[in-house]
Amino acid sequence: MHTNNFSMSRNINLPVLDKVYPTLIQDLEERGLLDSTLVIVMGEMGRTPRVNGSAGRDHWPQCGFSLLTGGGVKAGMVYGVTDKQAAYPVSDPVHPSELVATIYHLLGIDPHLTVYDRLGRPFPIARGGAPCRAC
Repeated sequence: MHTNNFSMSRNINLPVLDKVYPTLIQDLEERGLLDSTLVIVMGEMGRTPRVNGSAGRDHWPQCGFSLLTGGGVKAGMVYGVTDKQAAYPVSDPVHPSELVATIYHLLGIDPHLTVYDRLGRPFPIARGGAPCRAC
């Protein structure tokens, strides 16, 4: 979405998401699988709070979003607050390692687990992050 952000969002990306996401969640719920399935919607990072000269938004790692559904997540929960421009968190920021730890925790994997590479070097799977207990 580096260019033509508004048209792409309005005409393609959001209408598709608006159709497929609730359909997936409803299907999982009807099949009794939602509690055991974690669905995650997120990008690789946030987007600049200001629109660029090509009517797009560039990479902005200071603030982004993640939408987690099912898998033990509390329904309707919103965690964290940003400033008016969604540029910076103002309360309850979640570091990427905390998000990873939360996902591992929800999947039943100990987020404090350390695995070892082929050379025997330790690798903490959540890089020291702790799960978000509010989720």
